[in-house]
Amino acid sequence: MDIKLHRLESFSAQDAQGRAHKVYGYELLARAYPWLDTAVQWEPTGVVEYKLATGEHLDMGRDGSLHGAQSGLHLHRTPVTH
Repeated sequence: MDIKLHRLESFSAQDAQGRAHKVYGYELLARAYPWLDTAVQWEPTGVVEYKLATGEHLDMGRDGSLHGAQSGLHLHRTPVTH
């Protein structure tokens, strides 16, 4: 199956020491009709994943916090102020 990532959002998050980190949210897309030779059509799978700007995968907790799978880093989304 052909798959690709589509960026949904990017935001800042802070770790416990107050350091800022850039986070990207992606939705996994699957090629709808790979056997057709026409325009490539991609459909959302409903699977969303988050990554640090460094490429490290992040798991999202039920409370919206993020956890670095490799580094053990714990992050919380930085509130947007206007």
